[in-house]
Amino acid sequence: MHSPRHSRALRHGPAHDSAQRLCPLVSRMQIRPFQSQDEPAVIALWRQCDLVRPWNDPHKDIQRKLEVGPNLFLVGVLDGQIVASVMAGYEGHRGWLNYLAVDPEHQLHGLARAMVIEAERLLAEAGCPKINLQVRTANIEVIEFYRRIGYSMDEVVSLGKRLKHDDGGD
Repeated sequence: MHSPRHSRALRHGPAHDSAQRLCPLVSRMQIRPFQSQDEPAVIALWRQCDLVRPWNDPHKDIQRKLEVGPNLFLVGVLDGQIVASVMAGYEGHRGWLNYLAVDPEHQLHGLARAMVIEAERLLAEAGCPKINLQVRTANIEVIEFYRRIGYSMDEVVSLGKRLKHDDGGD
């Protein structure tokens, strides 16, 4: 089920060259679309990176993503282990990045940047003009990471309304 095009995507071209300069781990990491057997490892990674919240069931989030644009749900594999993920989306107006995660043992080596570069490439290929993302205001390190790779704060207020409650109240 994995697409060679996506596996090779980061191995060639200027995006890979700029990411590879950060750390040789980037050249060893394979980025590919999520596969159903990846679910336990991906959820464990999200938990390890403190991305899971009680109001978002990660199993349901994955199932929902697999129904809408599954090719934009990427994992990074290093030495046979899933060490990174990003869930991107595009509805025709804006792209979104969610669940960007890198195993804490492999952070600060350019793997997150490589995952974002590949998600950006796929979104641009789909015609996406702009990417949005949300970061908790207390997560200063992550905000700084995104600033370093070219993202800036939009003068907007993020509002939300739950239509489904993952805590069993669907």
